[in-house]
Amino acid sequence: MSALSQLQWDDRFLRELPADPSTAPGQRQVHGAAYSLVDPSEVAAPKLLAHSPEVAEMLGLDAATIESEDFVALMAGNAKLEGMRPWATAYGGHQFGNWARQLGDGRAISLGELLAPDTKGELRRWELQLKGAGPTPYSRGADGRAVLRSSIREFLCSEAMFHLGVPTTRALSLVQTGDAVMRDMFYDGNVKPEPGAIVCRVAPTFIRFGHFELPASRQDEALLRTWVRHTISGHFSELIEGDEAPDAAPVVLRFFEEVARRTAVMIAHWMRVGFVHGVMNTDNMSILGLTIDYGPYGWIDDYDPNWTPNTTDAQGRRYRFGAQPRVALWNLARLAEALIPLVERVEDLEQSLQVYIDTLDAQWGQMQAHKLGFAKADADFDALAGRWLDLLTQAETDMTLAYGQLGEGIDDDDEAAANAWFGRMELAFYAPPTEALRAKWLEWFADYRGQLARAGVAEVDRRARMQAANPRYVLRNYMAQEAIDAAEGGDPSLIRELLDLLRTPYTRQPERERWYAKRPDWARHKAGCSMLSCSS
Repeated sequence: MSALSQLQWDDRFLRELPADPSTAPGQRQVHGAAYSLVDPSEVAAPKLLAHSPEVAEMLGLDAATIESEDFVALMAGNAKLEGMRPWATAYGGHQFGNWARQLGDGRAISLGELLAPDTKGELRRWELQLKGAGPTPYSRGADGRAVLRSSIREFLCSEAMFHLGVPTTRALSLVQTGDAVMRDMFYDGNVKPEPGAIVCRVAPTFIRFGHFELPASRQDEALLRTWVRHTISGHFSELIEGDEAPDAAPVVLRFFEEVARRTAVMIAHWMRVGFVHGVMNTDNMSILGLTIDYGPYGWIDDYDPNWTPNTTDAQGRRYRFGAQPRVALWNLARLAEALIPLVERVEDLEQSLQVYIDTLDAQWGQMQAHKLGFAKADADFDALAGRWLDLLTQAETDMTLAYGQLGEGIDDDDEAAANAWFGRMELAFYAPPTEALRAKWLEWFADYRGQLARAGVAEVDRRARMQAANPRYVLRNYMAQEAIDAAEGGDPSLIRELLDLLRTPYTRQPERERWYAKRPDWARHKAGCSMLSCSS
């Protein structure tokens, strides 16, 4: 492994946090420790299906290294570099509103922390984690594997979100294992073998809200403080003033406020691009404010704030699109509860939640203004934007296409121009609107043009703002499913085509305009397109 052996690794995580004293195989409750050392399990016939060139470059990996057998073996869990000590972490979480106790990395195994120079030559720390690499002490009776369909979805979505400008973990590689994995996709008794795969995902850290919740739930303040010290000193060191200790009460409060701020920014971006996470449990919330754990996610096709892609959530719709801002606040409140032992007054944590509310309001207001072409939002704009969203729900309107068509040129200010605009908008309707609804759209459009004029918004500026805020291409579920179907049939080329498409999601790509279209009728009720499960 000549090229790979030159990489610079560190083990700060292992040095600063306490290890599980047991290295025995099998699932167990782990107390007083942050992680367990565990090696990935070997697979039969690893094959690299795709990789992200941008992530590879970020990590200092050249094309020759990526294409080597040594790299594929490492990304499949069939090899380790000298000195590498892989681990899985212990955490808890609230799942669908209920405390679930110990959860942990059930199929995610971190290989190590890679130090790589950024564009300024400064070393950045990246944690490389294999998802689907075999059982850990936290697998809860499962096999620790992942199937190809879910791995393709995670690989593509991680990179798609990054290029959309959404805070996210990244994906380096997608490897098919050559092994079959038994899964009951919709938990209805239909167990069948599926091809297995492993994604190598990359982030500065994969620490989650649940890493603080678990020791707090066990009244293990020593471990809680250790987690806080490691997290703040390693990832939020700018919050420490003078000779303050990382776990001093004022620092912890600043830390919580920063987590709240970053979470608000992330959620605002989700709403901007029409992304639905699908399973916003507290163990799926990154302490860095990154989108993490791409499971039963989806993008809004027809604009419906009540839509959830998760079959497990179909009845309660706790994690529906329109509820995501409220759920994130609820999750932050659970993190605040975990940090209570480290602050002097509970009221300070409660007040700090306002940072999330204020940040989200400001971020979403600005993003919504740009999505409609304005420089900023005001009271008049809020009313106009509210009417626009209401219209989207009344005619089963495609969110991405509606903003895209509105962002086309509207230089003329007459009835003919308005009718031409509405004709373009029909591309976004899943069913033809009634005449009464058509009249409402045209009335809104007239008010929209009037408000643009009063605000002094030049047409060139309106279009520039809209094209920067509204993606032309998003990873719709049917697109991912087409790539899955092809890959399961032995052709992974569509994975790479979609990866290329989603690298520049705001730019018109004439050779790929077939992806600038409504969800096809065949995908309306197809498994993997309309609804997904947590099975992976």
